[in-house]
Amino acid sequence: MTVETTDFAKALREAGLRVTQQRMVVLSVLTGTSDHPNADELLTRARAVDETVSLATVYRTLSALEDAGLIRKLSLENEPSRYEIAPALDHDHLVDIDTGEVIELPSEDVHRLRVELAARLGYEVISQHTLIRARKIKTPPQG
Repeated sequence: MTVETTDFAKALREAGLRVTQQRMVVLSVLTGTSDHPNADELLTRARAVDETVSLATVYRTLSALEDAGLIRKLSLENEPSRYEIAPALDHDHLVDIDTGEVIELPSEDVHRLRVELAARLGYEVISQHTLIRARKIKTPPQG
């Protein structure tokens, strides 16, 4: 299940979760962001909408939303986990090791290749996700 609309209450009910103001706020924040915030960043953004949201509430909500398949947790080495709305289509991520920026890498070609390679081995791909750690190439000045 993915959250593609702003009908958060419906998405929560369909996932078998109780509809609470805090869950609606966290879903709203995640849906409205283009980055991949960690729990502390989500707390700051959620408190801008509802100052009663606590860090414990954010963690409980993230866990419930992840278990329900509404969000995806990105576990990064030596860094806090980051979160995104569960994508309609699986995609990979590139993490800039100098800045911590997380960049989405959607690719039908990569997905198709994975499906083909798994099929050759007698498997069906259920889900996929690759995390690429990279450093921006510094090009010398031209001239």
